[in-house]
Amino acid sequence: AAGIKRVVWASSETVLGLPFDTPPPYAPVDEEYAPRPESTYSLNKALEEEMARHFCRWDPELVMVGLRFSNVMDVEDYAPFPSFDADPQLRRWNLWGYIDARDGAQAVERALAHDQPGADVFVIANADTVMTRSSASLMAEVYPGVEIRKELGEHETLLSIDKARRVLGYEPRHSWRDHVDVL
Repeated sequence: AAGIKRVVWASSETVLGLPFDTPPPYAPVDEEYAPRPESTYSLNKALEEEMARHFCRWDPELVMVGLRFSNVMDVEDYAPFPSFDADPQLRRWNLWGYIDARDGAQAVERALAHDQPGADVFVIANADTVMTRSSASLMAEVYPGVEIRKELGEHETLLSIDKARRVLGYEPRHSWRDHVDVL
């Protein structure tokens, strides 16, 4: 009714099945499998995504982009990251993911420029994990039965940002490793 034709909103990584008490179906997790809300918060986010699909069905010119943000962090939040290695269970709840707030802002800018009509969602995380252990070793230790769908870089995110890179041109520029001494 207001004539709005472009909406970008904050969805959440939680729709992917966090806190992953039930292991993910595969890793890195991406937008390809159906939402798996495990809390009322994530259920609300999944319902927002479903509503966006219907709004766009009602108005074929509407552009709606949901950004499934990982755990948003500022530089001052990075100091404890090296201590996470002592117990990989502490951060398994989101597959050791995070998003630097500055990279989150970049994702919003890129989503606002997206002009493909319809509803779409994107996982928005940093390119690396919060751990100094390798991503492959974390998965092998904590989720040994989960299929790994591609060769993983040393600290590559397990919250796939491939679609955001491909469609939005999103590329994280900030890492906690640039602000904390890693042994």
